[in-house]
Amino acid sequence: MRSSSSRRGTSHRRTPHTPRRTAAVALAGVAALIAAAVQGGTAIAAPEKAPSAASKANPGSESVRLTPAQRAALIREADAAKAETAKDLGLGAKEKLVVRDVLKDRDGTVHTRYERTYDGLPVLGGDLVVESTKADATAAVVKATRAAIEPATTKTSVSAAKARQQALKAGEAEEARDARINRAPRKVVWAANGKPVVAYETVVGGFQHDGTPQELHVVTDATTGEKLFEWEAIETGTGNTVYSGTVDLTTTQSGSTYNLTDGARGNHKTYNLNRGTSGTGTLFSGPDDVWGNGTPSNLESAGADAHYGAALTWDYYKNVHGRSGIRGDGVGAYSRVHYGNNYVNAFWSDSCFCMTYGDGSGNANPLTSIDVAAHEMTHGLTSNTAGLNYSGESGGLNEATSDIFGSTVEFYANNSSDVGDYLIGEEININGDGTPLRYMDKPSKDGSSKDSWYSGIGSIDVHYSSGPANHFFYLLSEGSGTKTINGVTYNSATSDGLPVTGIGRDKAEKIWFRALTTKFTSTTNYAGARTGTLAATGELYGTDSAEYKAVQHAWAGINVGTRPGDGGGGGTSFENTADVAIPDRGAAVTSSVTVSGRTGNAPSNLQVAVDIVHTYIGDLKVDLVAPDGTAYTLKGYGTGGSADNLNTTYTVNASSEVANGVWKLRVQDNAAVDTGYINSWKLTFP
Repeated sequence: MRSSSSRRGTSHRRTPHTPRRTAAVALAGVAALIAAAVQGGTAIAAPEKAPSAASKANPGSESVRLTPAQRAALIREADAAKAETAKDLGLGAKEKLVVRDVLKDRDGTVHTRYERTYDGLPVLGGDLVVESTKADATAAVVKATRAAIEPATTKTSVSAAKARQQALKAGEAEEARDARINRAPRKVVWAANGKPVVAYETVVGGFQHDGTPQELHVVTDATTGEKLFEWEAIETGTGNTVYSGTVDLTTTQSGSTYNLTDGARGNHKTYNLNRGTSGTGTLFSGPDDVWGNGTPSNLESAGADAHYGAALTWDYYKNVHGRSGIRGDGVGAYSRVHYGNNYVNAFWSDSCFCMTYGDGSGNANPLTSIDVAAHEMTHGLTSNTAGLNYSGESGGLNEATSDIFGSTVEFYANNSSDVGDYLIGEEININGDGTPLRYMDKPSKDGSSKDSWYSGIGSIDVHYSSGPANHFFYLLSEGSGTKTINGVTYNSATSDGLPVTGIGRDKAEKIWFRALTTKFTSTTNYAGARTGTLAATGELYGTDSAEYKAVQHAWAGINVGTRPGDGGGGGTSFENTADVAIPDRGAAVTSSVTVSGRTGNAPSNLQVAVDIVHTYIGDLKVDLVAPDGTAYTLKGYGTGGSADNLNTTYTVNASSEVANGVWKLRVQDNAAVDTGYINSWKLTFP
């Protein structure tokens, strides 16, 4: 029931909340080239004591809050200079750049994100970020692929019809409904996974098994017909309808009618689908400016929640990170509520530039809480910045990014009815027992998510492979061990059993945002995320800062990379430093170490330090072979992407193996062209 009042409407369900903070934390930075990403493992020695993170930021690296007009001007400048930029980067004569996004630091450094074309064809996985100084000198370049964009041919041997048939078959899998071609096969160069080849990209529509719209992208090799990759562009996430109290909503009045259009935030609109599954539905409107009564049966209540959550997320990105809207262009996305019937999910779609929310089981719990709104809008941010592929490890990082910022927006809101926490879906009771959907301090508590990285994590659902990144962010923000925050008790352990001291959420969120917008690309994996966040931290606080070491500690705490200061101590080591050539696409080679003087079995945390020089580590499969011939996969073929060299430490549970005897590192190159050798490797018994 509405009453005639001011233009700032309220939902009766809510209770007042305290004013939210708007101060942005200062940024600082240094210019540095981005190092090649390495696959992560755990530490091999006791770390230095985690430092007290109190470094001061350099204001020169703070991101400028660009107006839409200023951003458009920078994009025009980059577009005018793109041919010269391509030449400076050494791109081939058939390669051209397409400007996608731009950010600017206070010291004049500009971060420009590009897509690439080859001979007029879009290059999927060819995106890159160029960092240029005030003097127009290129200071750093981050590429989604290091492979040269030189496909053997751009001619096709396979018909578009065959690609279409293959895509439809993929779209009909897993009980999907009404699969149909949304976008006919288009010719592209596929460079996101291995050596670039000419391919078709086909988009299949319809509905996924749970009623979520389908927008499945299928990539088919145009010379062999092999399916190379597929990913779902509809990015989903579940949350909770939290009773946020009485809140202010910015609305628009037209004559005697009010509607849910936020003129202060890019004209964001909130629509009522009224159980439909297509179109925009009806814009919420009425004769007064009071929305809902706090019950799910009143359709305006969920509309008020979604409108409020979108406004908070807009304010968060603008006030904390200096970004005006999801695309940075001042244009608001829109929200659709009451999607479908008993639909227990919410999703982001690039095609409509919108967030969509179901009403949950029995249509009793609309998924329109603060953290869900922020989660879905963040999918849009990721799509318009890093563009992390929604599959494999990059998909897990995509999903984690939405959880991370869903959590930080909830803290930012400072709403006494929905206090900030590191839990996802803590109020909606999807599990039926009052437990949250996801836990950032210990992701495995949900029964499916993973606490730490391992070589096969890219093969599981992105909502579960997101766990290690969520865990990293919690550790970086709050540290390990038991603590209580806003009335919630957490107990976060690390993969190596060593402590992590947090640097505070304000710094952690700045680091992740800068890495997302200036370092990550469509193909970034966990190793690349470590590299990117370290680069971002170096720019913000310096590479010798406490924050930089804390980032290393937090990644090591989830089994990615090593602890700072590791020198191989902390136990008894056995090493082979002799070079062993790895034949190109040839038989496996081995390097051996003889372990002696040990008693009993090997430990459950045997450390395997690997140093392999190779120009394309995605080609390699690396195993540890125990004295009895049992093989333990350290790195699978196809993982690691296009990065050069593998220099990391893995942890192996070898407790079923006798310690003494000849252990081998076995390496095989499974694809042609790239070459390398085993430089050294070492076993450490803690």
